Amino acid sequence: MSAPSEKSVIFCTECGALNGVPHGSDLTQGKCGSCKAPLSTVKPREIDDAQFDRLRARDTGAYIIDLWAPWCGPCRMMAPHFDAASKTFASDVRFFKLNTDIHRLAPSKLGIRGIPTLLAMKDGRQVELMAGALQGNAMTDWVASRFDVTPQAS
Repeated sequence: MSAPSEKSVIFCTECGALNGVPHGSDLTQGKCGSCKAPLSTVKPREIDDAQFDRLRARDTGAYIIDLWAPWCGPCRMMAPHFDAASKTFASDVRFFKLNTDIHRLAPSKLGIRGIPTLLAMKDGRQVELMAGALQGNAMTDWVASRFDVTPQAS
């Protein structure tokens, strides 16, 4: 992918529109130009395989996808910490969840063999693919260091 431009391309998970957002903009203030849905993810959004493909192909913003399954104990243990991080970093990073029991193409494309796995993306590139559950400060520190952002008070 080419060098980042002055704008990030943000994929709206509600309507599928692509939105140009100036770098450094507070995502909690942004709305989709088509459907007016919020661009931030104060609460993680569920996505499917098609949305996963579109995010990876076109979105150049900062986001994390939690690949999980309902039967997975570590996934359930990590979920409240992932939810809390989505609130903490809502102005800078978006948070998505992909249920690997229902949507199997994405984990297959990534070669995922275990869950939970976190996929961090920024500027259209994979920043990290991390297997295992994170909790509390470990989650906050991981997000902050991968995206060079500061946690916001909730």
